[in-house]
Amino acid sequence: MTTVSERPGAPAIEEPPDTGSGVTDPGDRHRLTALQGLAALSLDAMASVAYGPEAIVLVLAAAGGYGLGFTLPVTLAIAGLLAVLVASYRQVIAAFPDGGGSYAAAKAHLGRRSGLVAAASLVLDYVLNVAVAVTAGVAALTSAFPELYGDRLWLCLGVLVLITAVNLRGIVDSARVFIVPTAVFVGAVLTMVAVGLFRDGPVSTEAASGHASALADNATTVGALLLLKAFASGCSALTGVEAIANAVPSFRAPRVKRAQHAEVALGALLGVMLIGLSVLISRFGLQPVEGVTVLAQLTDASLGHNWAFYVVQFATMVLLALSANTSFGGLPVLMSLLARDNYLPHVFALKADRQVHRHGVLALAVAGAALLVFSGGDTNTLVPLFAIGVFVGFTLCQTGMVLHWRAAGKPAKAFLNGFGAVLTGVSAIVVTATKFTEGAWLIVLALPAIVCGFEVVHRAYGRIGEDLGLGRVPEAPHRDHSLVVVPVSGLSRLTCEALNAAVSLGDEVRAVTVTHDDPEDRAATASLRRDWELWNPGVDLVELPSAARTVGRPVAEYVRKVYQYHPGTRVTVLIPEVEPAHLWQRLLQNQRGAVLAHAVRRDTDAVICRLRFRLAARR
Repeated sequence: MTTVSERPGAPAIEEPPDTGSGVTDPGDRHRLTALQGLAALSLDAMASVAYGPEAIVLVLAAAGGYGLGFTLPVTLAIAGLLAVLVASYRQVIAAFPDGGGSYAAAKAHLGRRSGLVAAASLVLDYVLNVAVAVTAGVAALTSAFPELYGDRLWLCLGVLVLITAVNLRGIVDSARVFIVPTAVFVGAVLTMVAVGLFRDGPVSTEAASGHASALADNATTVGALLLLKAFASGCSALTGVEAIANAVPSFRAPRVKRAQHAEVALGALLGVMLIGLSVLISRFGLQPVEGVTVLAQLTDASLGHNWAFYVVQFATMVLLALSANTSFGGLPVLMSLLARDNYLPHVFALKADRQVHRHGVLALAVAGAALLVFSGGDTNTLVPLFAIGVFVGFTLCQTGMVLHWRAAGKPAKAFLNGFGAVLTGVSAIVVTATKFTEGAWLIVLALPAIVCGFEVVHRAYGRIGEDLGLGRVPEAPHRDHSLVVVPVSGLSRLTCEALNAAVSLGDEVRAVTVTHDDPEDRAATASLRRDWELWNPGVDLVELPSAARTVGRPVAEYVRKVYQYHPGTRVTVLIPEVEPAHLWQRLLQNQRGAVLAHAVRRDTDAVICRLRFRLAARR
C-alpha cells in the first residue's frame, strides 16, 4: 500500500521495495508489462528516427557531397553512444528501482546539488518534448493538408488534450492505445530498410522532384568541428532513452527485470533503425532538399511513390504527435520523487486509483500548453531549445555511474560510463554553443532558475518542519477547556445536525448569529430569537451586531474576544453547509461557509470544521 505523509519536511511517499519475486499486488493491473512499457515510454526515442538522421545530413550538407559520405560513420558513433547509454541506464534501473534515472544516480553519487541539476534538465527536456512532439506531428498533418495551417495552434492544443485525457486514465491505458501506432511505425521503417538494402538504386525520386537542393558546393575536406556538430545534432535521436529508467515504479513486478528488458529492446530497435536509415542514405546517394524530409525521400526510394509511401508518412505523423506520451510516463514519476525529497509540493506524490500521478500529468499538460501558445504551434521556434537538457542529464548520470563502478571495483565499466559522459558532455557544450543565439540561452537561464525553485521549496519545508518540531519528542498531550462556536442564520435540520455535532465535540457550545440594523433584518433577528427560545436546544444563542453586511469579520472578532477573556480555551468554529444532491445545484449556494472559513482562518488560530449536510436526491 502506498502511504502519503502530510507532514511538511517529512518524506512524502513510501513504497515497498521491489523484491523481484514476481509476486503481484492488486495495483499491478494498472502497471506496465515490458511490451507496454516499450509502447508507453519509448515513443519519443522511436519518433526521433524521423529527425535524427536528417539532423546529421543537414549539417554535413554544408560540406557538399563529400561531407555526406560521413553520414554512416557519424551514425555509427551515435549508435555506439546509444549502446553505452542503454548499458548505463540498465544499471541505473537495477541500482535505483524506485525510478528517478539521472536524478537518482546524480544525487546518490555526485551530491544533492548535482541531482537537482539533473532533475531540472529532465523537467525541461520532458516539457519541451511535449511541445516539440505535438507541433511536429501537426506540422506533418498541415503539410499534407495545407488548408489547416492557419489552425495549427488549435490542432496542437487538441492533440495535447487528447494525450492528457488518455494518461489521466492510467499509464496502462495509454500504453494499450499507443501499442498499435508504435508497432506500425517500427514495422514500416524496418520494412523500408530491408527492402532498400536489396535495391541497386532508388525506385522513385518523385517526393524530392521540384524541390531545391540544400546541398552546398562540393568540398574536399571535412573539419573536425563540422563532424562534431553533426554528431551533436544527430544525438537528438537519443532523447527519450532515459525515460524507462525514470519510470521504473510504473512497471509490474518484477519491476527491475521488466524495465531492463524494455530498455534493451528500445536500444536494439532504435540502433537498428538509425544504422539502417544511414546505410540507405549512403546507398542511394541521398541529398537533402527543402520541404521534404529525409525519411520521406528514403521511403520513396525504397518502396516507391505508392500507398506504402503514404502509410509510412501517416505512421510517422501519428507517432511524432503521440511521442509526447513519453513525457507523461516519465515526468510525473520524477516529480513524485522530487516531492518525496521535499523539492516539490507533496501533492505531486499523490496517486489516483489507477496508479496515476494525476497532479503531475496536469502540471505537464499546463506547461506544454503554455509552450505551444508561446510558439504559436511552430516547431522551428522550439527545436533550438530541445535536447540540451537531456545531454546534461546524460552526462551527470554517467558521471555518477563512474563513481558507482569505481566503488564496486569494476574499472572497465567505469571507463565505459566515463567515455559516454565525455561524449554527452561535449555534445551538450556543442549544442548549447551552436544554438545559443537561436534560443538556447533560454535553457541556460531556465536550468538554474528551476534548481533555485527546488531549493526554495526545500527550505520552506525545512522551516515548517523546524517549527513543527519534527524529529523531536513532543510534550505529553493535555486537555484544555474546549468551546465550539456554531454560526447559524435560522432554524432547520442543518442547524440541528450542527449542534448535535458540536455538543459531541466540545465542553461548551455557543451558537452565534450576525445581526444587522435594517428594519427587515431586525424582524428576522427577532423571529430567530423567538423560535430559538421555543426550541430551547440547551445552547446559548449569541447575537453579533454588525454595521456592514458581512458575516466573516464579526465571527472572527468574537473568537478573538474569547481568546482575550478566556486564555487557554481551545476554540473550534463548526460551519454547517448544505451539499446538494446534484453538482450543478452547488452553483446555487451563497458560499457563506467558504467566506466564514476564510475570515476565521485569516484572523484567528481557531480550528475550523466544515460540516457537510448531504441532501438526498429526489426521484
